[in-house]
Parts: sequence; structure tokens; C-alpha cells
Amino acid sequence: MPLYAPAAPAVSPDGQADCPCLACRFGHGRRHPARSRRYTSDTTDREWQVIAAVLPWPAWLDGNGGRPEAYCRWLIVDAIFYVADNGNKWRSLPGDFPHWRTVHTIFTRWWQDGSVDAIHNDLRDEVRRSEGRDTDPTAAIIDSQSVRAAETVGADSRGYDAGKKVAGRKRHVIVDTIGLLLIVMVTSASVQDRDGARPALAHLRDLFESIILVWADGGYAGKLVTWAKKKLQLTIEIVKRNDDVKGFVVLPRRWVVERTLSWIFQRRRCVRDCVRLPEHHEAMVKWSMIMLMSRRLAGTKDAKHRK
Repeated sequence: MPLYAPAAPAVSPDGQADCPCLACRFGHGRRHPARSRRYTSDTTDREWQVIAAVLPWPAWLDGNGGRPEAYCRWLIVDAIFYVADNGNKWRSLPGDFPHWRTVHTIFTRWWQDGSVDAIHNDLRDEVRRSEGRDTDPTAAIIDSQSVRAAETVGADSRGYDAGKKVAGRKRHVIVDTIGLLLIVMVTSASVQDRDGARPALAHLRDLFESIILVWADGGYAGKLVTWAKKKLQLTIEIVKRNDDVKGFVVLPRRWVVERTLSWIFQRRRCVRDCVRLPEHHEAMVKWSMIMLMSRRLAGTKDAKHRK
């Protein structure tokens, strides 16, 4: 009798011949065999259909330079999801994925050219439409979260949050009323919430002219409220905790952003900051939300549906 139960058989995709991605249709994606999907971070067929529809259009298809893509985009997305979900080093990417340098190069290029933002925003619009809401939100919630930093994080972008007693970086996030990410900005943990909120709110105003109200906790009270009203035409409403209430209390509106932070925390690459550049940590946060939204749209967000 074997000591361990036999591993479940790997589920193989239908093959790149049916893959809708541009690398397989017009590039060289079919030159590499399809891998078996064996990890919990791998996308299902339905999830891939959702993501493939919003992937960026490559410049080489328009004759603007660059070689045709050599790997199926399904492989690349699954590789990025694997790193985001499992928190491993890029160099430790399993051998059934493309070489880690290839994956990391595409990860960096998609972030720098704005493709990750486009994928994330398109999926967010789809989720909002599926919830019966307009794609343009009119209200938002802001909060921050400090995370510990590894030794790979440079001294110029790390600090100490005395309130949370955390040495590392701080994520400033703004979400809509159903918890979908609108803005993420990574700073040193020593940056105060009110100071980090100013560029985040300014970026919010540039992207979403329809938003007129932002809820926040007591850490954002003071001059920030006046500044936002005068400079950005944003009303910041402070949701305070009642001092007479003891223990855990669910505060109106503020629980929405706390839930989003817990969603982000489900991806191990977002539990501890270990990247050199703050913008790469922002990219990982966006990819964690892309994973969540694609599963929601495909109806496979529960573990029991992941086969």
C-alpha cells in the first residue's frame, strides 16, 4: 500500500489550435506544446476566454517593430498568476512554464505600456455591468495597508510605520462601492495616510470625473478634506468609530475597502513586499484583482469549481 495517495490526473487544455490569443493566431504560439494544468492558480477554459478577450494588441501586428510572440499568451498569464498566487521567486518558476526571463520581460512590458491597467479596467467594467451598475462609479472608499518588506526592497523606498509597527511599504488603495480596485499607489510605510492620499486622489480625479464622494477613516481627517474639496471637487466623508462601542464593529462603507484588502492579501506575492521597484508591487496588486475578477466573471471563484 503506497504511503501517499496518488496525485490527481492533470487536466490538459484543448490545445493551442483553439486558443483565441493573438500569439497563437498570428504569431508562433503553436510551436510550443500546451502544458498540463495542475496548479490551483491556472486559469480554466472559461476564465481564459474572459481574459483573452481583453489582452493588449501587439505592436508587431501593426508593423511597428518587434518579433511575433513565441509563446501562447495562455502560458504567460498562467505563469504570472503562479508567481502572484504562490509568492515564489521568478527564477523558481516551474519548468513547464516558459523561461522565467521571458515571463518577467512580458510582465514588465505589459506594465510599462499600460496593458495591465487596460486589462484590469476592462474586467472591472464587465464586473460592474454584471452587477447591474454603470461602468463609471460616483463614489469611492480610500484606505491604506502597510506590509513588511524583504531585504530585496531598497532603502530608498522603504520605511517604518510607527502606528502599525511595520517596516516596509504601504499600499494606498481606492475602491468603488462594491470593492473593485480603482487606484493603487505604493509608497514607503513611513508616509502618512493623509500625505499618500493626495496623489492617489489626484489620480482618481484624472481617471474618474464622475466620482464626487469618497469615504475614509479618521486618519484622513483634517486639512486633506478641505484640500480635496477645493482642488479636486471631491467630498471626503469621515466614517468614525464610536468610542462607546467595544470590540469588533463593522463600520459603514469602510468594511468594503477592508474586504478588498483581504482579497489582495490572498495572493502571497502581496502578503510581503519583495520586489525592488514599487511599481512592480502595484502590478502584482492589479494582477491579483485580475485573477479575482476573471474567476467571478467565469463563475469559478469557488475552489470546488477549479478543475
